[in-house]
Amino acid sequence: MSNQARYDAGATDREDPVDMKVYTINGERYRLTNTLTSFKLEMQVHLVNWKWAHVTREPRIFRGFPNDALLPEAIVNQYPMLYPPILPAFKRHKQNYPFLFHPFFNHVASSQAANVNLFLPVLLHPKADRVFSSIKPDFSHLAREYLDNGFRIEFWDEPYNNLGDKRATSGTDSDIGIAYYNHEDELCLWLIEHKLTEREFTTCGGSKSRGRRAIHDCSKSFSEILTDKQVCYYHSANHYNYWNITEDNQDFFVNHDQYKHCPFVGGMNQLWRNQLLGLSIEQDERQPYQHVTFSVVKHPRNTALNKTLEEYQNLTGNNSKFSVFTSADVIKAAAGLDDTNLNHWIDWYQDLYAL
Repeated sequence: MSNQARYDAGATDREDPVDMKVYTINGERYRLTNTLTSFKLEMQVHLVNWKWAHVTREPRIFRGFPNDALLPEAIVNQYPMLYPPILPAFKRHKQNYPFLFHPFFNHVASSQAANVNLFLPVLLHPKADRVFSSIKPDFSHLAREYLDNGFRIEFWDEPYNNLGDKRATSGTDSDIGIAYYNHEDELCLWLIEHKLTEREFTTCGGSKSRGRRAIHDCSKSFSEILTDKQVCYYHSANHYNYWNITEDNQDFFVNHDQYKHCPFVGGMNQLWRNQLLGLSIEQDERQPYQHVTFSVVKHPRNTALNKTLEEYQNLTGNNSKFSVFTSADVIKAAAGLDDTNLNHWIDWYQDLYAL
């Protein structure tokens, strides 16, 4: 799978399901991958228990090995890990705005499924504006006349492809894009990347490509790459527009001189590309959005991502166009409305994701 895969699969999706281990916990045997951090193991055991209680105890046989964290193929099209009331809208959205499922969308710890479960119940609710305004200070109301009633799953700037990286199964997109109006009645776009149990963001595929040549040098600094973009594999081999857009917005990465090598080889790569997507859309006169921001939402107990997030916030000088919040923040904002339908979803979501 390309590191630039359009679905930008998280760490759970990148685990090798063949590298298996049997864990015995509280007298139960769990057949899971052998590369789990303590948090991932805790969450996967919880999610498997939920699957056993609410869906099935049957594992999926994958490459000859049973895996309790994967749904059996016979039921995957029933979407048993999605919140049932949103299923009709989810299916319509998928049909009208096609997107690729992650390779392990039917893993109990799928971040893509968790993203749908977190946002669609709110987006489809008439009180959505009140929930999102509690999380995002400039949020006034959804722009329901844009996208699909104000949102799109696996959003990218179709058909413009400003980053130049879009292929049939590869490219940069955000897990969800939300169109809204701010308090000045300006049309805005909110790009969000969702993480559940991933230990890191997607790293640079170009730095590991077998097509690299002597010219490609990730030890060059931010300023050096801008002087000679050919040293970046993304630029000279893939012809992506990442560094062209970065050059136009170099002041955004205000503290780049603190890095002696390319800052975007590691986990900041995915954050950089999503941010560039937002910046390019905001500056594209063909598109209607006056302001575009990018956020990461994560499970509150997933601390593995904090180092990269803090590093990126430092790189950008805590620019307000980037922010971080947690799924617990969304739940808290929705709970404050004391709405019967939202409360039902909150109970379901908290039970599933151990909040």
